[in-house]
Amino acid sequence: MRLSSALIALPLIMAVNALHFYFESNEKRCFMEELPSDTIVEGHYKAYIWDEPLNQWKMDEEVGIHVAVEELSSGHTVVNTRGPPDGRFTFTSHEPGDHNICLHSNITGGWLINQHIKLYLDINVGSSKPDNEADSSHVTTLSSKIKELNNKVSDIQREQRYMREVEATFRDTSELTNSRAVWWSLLQIGVLISAAIWQMRYLKVYFEDKKLR
Repeated sequence: MRLSSALIALPLIMAVNALHFYFESNEKRCFMEELPSDTIVEGHYKAYIWDEPLNQWKMDEEVGIHVAVEELSSGHTVVNTRGPPDGRFTFTSHEPGDHNICLHSNITGGWLINQHIKLYLDINVGSSKPDNEADSSHVTTLSSKIKELNNKVSDIQREQRYMREVEATFRDTSELTNSRAVWWSLLQIGVLISAAIWQMRYLKVYFEDKKLR
C-alpha cells in the first residue's frame, strides 16, 4: 500500500494492510492499492473525532464517512458509498493495476467548525474470484483421470485372473505329469521285480537239471 504523491505525508502505522491516520473534516485522504484482476477487497474503517472538552477521541454516530474507489487504468468507479463512522465496504477489481481509494467525512462548513478526525482502516485483499469454468474443467479433468484409472484397474484385474487361470492349468498339467511319472516308475519297478524273479527261477531250474545229470 502506498500513499499518493499528490498528498502530504500522513502519520500512519502499518500492520499488514492496516493503518490509521489523522485529517481534518474538510480534507480528503487518498491512497493507492495495486491489485490483480478479479480480486475481492474488503475494507473496515472506524472514525473518531476529537472531543475538546473531554480531551479524548470519541465516535460520533452523526459523522459519516464517504468511500470512493476508482480504477486508475480505466477511470471506472467501483465504489461510491457513504457509511457510518464504523463501517465496511467491499469491491472486486475488474482490471489489474492501481486502485485509488479515497475517504472523507460528511462534515461540511468553514474552518471554524473543522473537526479533527482519526480514522482506522483495515484493508483485506482476498483471493481471486472463483473461476467456475476453471473449476468445471478441473472437475472434468479429474473425472477423466478417475475413469482412466478405473480402466487400468480393470485391465490389471483381468490380467490377474488370466494369470491365475494359466497358473491353475500349469498346476493341473504338472500334477498329471507327476502322477504319470509315478505310475511309470512303479510299472518299471514291477517289471524289474518280475524279471528278477523269472531269472532266479530260471537259474534255479537250470542248476537243478545240471545236478541231476
